[in-house]
Amino acid sequence: MSGFDWDDANRAHIARHGVSVAEAEEAACGETLDLASYSVDGELRFEDIGATLSGRVLKLITTDRNGLVRVVTAFDAPIALKKLYLASMVIER
Repeated sequence: MSGFDWDDANRAHIARHGVSVAEAEEAACGETLDLASYSVDGELRFEDIGATLSGRVLKLITTDRNGLVRVVTAFDAPIALKKLYLASMVIER
């Protein structure tokens, strides 16, 4: 997949969580920790944790729409998931 699928709905949704489009894209494009995948109304969703360039750790829910990454939601990861993400990045290096 290359590129992102943004519209007013998903931009507004992540904005309610205090996340910008740029932050969501940074977190999704960087090193992510895959948590789960599941189907919602026949659409495969991916649950990941990623970090922005400034170090903000986000939980992301994404899907593939026509070869583009659609961010369904993005928000600050809970503390336990932040710790899990940071520990996994240290182990991988």
